Amino acid sequence: MSDRYIKMLHAMLNGSVTSLEVFFLTIIFSIPLALPIAMGRMSRHKLLSGTTNVFLLIIRGTPLMLQLLVVYFGPGLFVRWLISRGYDVTFRWNRFAAAIVALSINYAAYFAEIYRGGIESIPRGQYEAAKVLGYTPSQTFFRVVLPQVIKRIVPAMGNEVITLVKDTALVSVIGVSELLMVAKERQGAMFSFVPLFIAGVFYFVMNWVVSIAFQRLEKKLSYYS
Repeated sequence: MSDRYIKMLHAMLNGSVTSLEVFFLTIIFSIPLALPIAMGRMSRHKLLSGTTNVFLLIIRGTPLMLQLLVVYFGPGLFVRWLISRGYDVTFRWNRFAAAIVALSINYAAYFAEIYRGGIESIPRGQYEAAKVLGYTPSQTFFRVVLPQVIKRIVPAMGNEVITLVKDTALVSVIGVSELLMVAKERQGAMFSFVPLFIAGVFYFVMNWVVSIAFQRLEKKLSYYS
């Protein structure tokens, strides 16, 4: 194997690591964040539910690429505005951190709607039965409702996670050197389709692994069927 192909593979391996970091950090932050958002959406308080609904409409109604640009460039523009008004403010925004924040907020919004659909699909009889057994509202939710919700939302969550694998490529718009960005750079330098082909294989394998993981999770939760 020639030196240029060895250098290409090394560069793409580094890009793959960055893509995986973006993927896993987004999952770690977005899945827990989605639950309070879902609760806010279902709240009986009109101000809270209305505000949450507007937030979800904005996040789900605008392109993820635009959100990445806003999260990365927005704070800097705001700081410049404050400085122009005479405030002594310093701010540095890391590209990678901005990508994680934008992706986490975006996917938390989608996961929240999946949670809401799962929670609202549980029959009222489940709540009434838990109340008869002496369960508190929090015990009812975490011991009775949530396990059933998890079982019901696994397929929808799997689809979103697969989409996330592909959406990690969008972070290149703010200069994060992930797999696809590296592949494009190498493809231009080498005048070869091989880097793009390797990137495609990586995304395919990653999604294949995610699909298998969710299929196994569905089988483990089949006792709720």
